[in-house]
This record gives sequence, structure tokens and C-alpha cells, in this order.
Amino acid sequence: MSDWLADVKKYAPKADEAAVAGIVRYLGIALRNRDSSLVSFGDPAEVDRVRKNFCMKKLALTDEKAIEEGLGKVQAAMKADKTKNRVTVYYLLADHFKKLDMFVKK
Repeated sequence: MSDWLADVKKYAPKADEAAVAGIVRYLGIALRNRDSSLVSFGDPAEVDRVRKNFCMKKLALTDEKAIEEGLGKVQAAMKADKTKNRVTVYYLLADHFKKLDMFVKK
């Protein structure tokens, strides 16, 4: 868990540990495989999965233009990082759309 949190803190120094833990729980088994634990912004099919499965389904977003802007912002922020951890990408997207609370256990 601390590795995920440390990676998120590279981009969001004041990252909410509980929200990171919630995203790790949400991703579950996907994080066991190195390939599925990373996001490739160079693969259109992968970006489409993030858009549909995370942004639209999980975060319940409907404004496609706003989703594209959010994805672009996260991609730009992580541009220098060769390994874009899925937890970090999802945290930054949830933070951008002000939806981190959904991942914090009440």
C-alpha cells in the first residue's frame, strides 16, 4: 500500500491516504498483474477503457468533453513517468473531478 501512496504523492503531495486505499480496494485483483496495474496513454483501447469503465461507470461522469480534458491533464502531468500506475491515474482523475470521497470508507 505504501508504494501506491508514495507514487500518488509524486503528483499529489497531500494525497488522501484513505482515498488511495479505497482505489486500491476498488482495483483489487487488477493490481496483481504488472500489465494491468499500469495505464498506457499511447494505447487508444486502454484510454477508452479508463474513460468508459472508470470515468463514466465508476465516477458517473457524462460530459465527454470534460472527461477528455481530465484525461489530458493527467496524461500531461505524468508525461515523464514511463510507468503510469493505474492507482495514481485513477487518483488524479478522481481528484480532478472532485470524486475522491467515493473511495473513502465511511
